[in-house]
Amino acid sequence: MLLLLTEWLTGFYSGFNVFSYITMRAILGALTGLAIALVVGPWMIDRLSVRQIGQQIRSDGPQSHLPKAGTPTMGGALIIVAVAAATLLWADLANRYVWVVLFVLLSFGGIGFYDDWKKLVLGDSRGLIARWKFFWQSVVALSVGVFLYATASDPVATSLLIPYFKDLLIPLGIVFVPLVWLVIVGSSNAVNLTDGLDGLAIMPTVMVASALGIFAYVAGNVVFADYLDIPYIAGTGELLVFCAALAGAGLGFLWFNTYPAQVFMGDVGALALGAALGAVAVIVGQEIVLLIMGGVFVIETVSVMIQVASYRLTGRRVFRMAPLHHHYELKGWAEPKVIVRFWIITVILVLIGLASLKIR
Repeated sequence: MLLLLTEWLTGFYSGFNVFSYITMRAILGALTGLAIALVVGPWMIDRLSVRQIGQQIRSDGPQSHLPKAGTPTMGGALIIVAVAAATLLWADLANRYVWVVLFVLLSFGGIGFYDDWKKLVLGDSRGLIARWKFFWQSVVALSVGVFLYATASDPVATSLLIPYFKDLLIPLGIVFVPLVWLVIVGSSNAVNLTDGLDGLAIMPTVMVASALGIFAYVAGNVVFADYLDIPYIAGTGELLVFCAALAGAGLGFLWFNTYPAQVFMGDVGALALGAALGAVAVIVGQEIVLLIMGGVFVIETVSVMIQVASYRLTGRRVFRMAPLHHHYELKGWAEPKVIVRFWIITVILVLIGLASLKIR
C-alpha cells in the first residue's frame, strides 16, 4: 500500500526510492508489527479480561499451572492483526505470494478463533470438533496447493529441494499439492501442540520465520540464488516483508506472553502462525529445512504420537505427560528452564538450517 505512495513520491524526491528495496520495507514491516502489538496489546488484554475470556487449566497437569486459570487467552488475534496490517502497509500487493500467505494466516486464524470462541465464550469444552477442524484446515491447505501448482511458471517451484546437496531437486508434479497440504496442516498443528508454556511457542516461531525470510529473499534474488547455487523462484523475495512482520509482531506479543504470561495466544494464534510458516516454506522450496529448524515443534508432535500409540497398544505411557514440555515439568524442571532450553535448541536448529545455504 505504502509502496505505491512512495513510488509516486519518488517522482518528486529521489530519496523515497529507498522504499523500493525489499530489505528496507522488511525492516519497516518488523517495526510496524512490533509497534502495533505493543500499542494494541494492553487494550486487548484488558478487553479479554473484562469479557472473562480466560485460560482453562487441566487438573491432571502440572500443579504449577493451576494459578494460570483465568489468564486472558485468544491473544493470538493480536499477532494476526499486527502481521496483516504491517504486510499490507509495506509489501508489494501485486505479488501473488503475499496474498497466499495472508490467506493462510487469516483462514487458519479464523478456524482457531471459532475453536477458542466455542470453548471459552460459549462454554463448549469440545470446541470445534476435531474432524471438522481437520476438514477446514485441509480445505484451505489443498486450495493453496492447487493454486500454487496451477500458477507455477517454472517446474522448480513445484519441486522438492534436498538441502545440503548440490542441484538435488525432485520434480513432484501434481504430488506437490498433497505435499503442500501435509506441510501446512502439519506445521499448524505442531505449533499448536507446542503452545503450552509461557513464550514457548512464540519465540521459536519468531526465529524460524526470520530464517525463512532469509531463504525467501535469496531465492527471489537472481544474483544471490546463483551465487549460493539454490533454485531461483521469482517473486519469493517479497515474502521477506511478511516474515519480518511476523517476527516483529511475535516479539511484541512475547512482551506480554513471557513468563509469567499476561495473555496466551490460544488456537487462533498457534494454528495461524504454524500454517503461515508452512506456507512460506513450500513457496520458497524449503520444506525439509522447515522440518529441521522447527525441530522443537516436530519433537513435541512426535511425543504426543508416541504417547497415544503406546497407551493404546500397551496401556502404558512413555512420558509422564505429553506434549514433551509437560514431561520435563513433571520431572521437576522449573517452567522458565524448560522454555529457555527449548529456545536454545531452536537457535541451534535454525543455524543448522541456515547452513544449508552454503553447505551443498
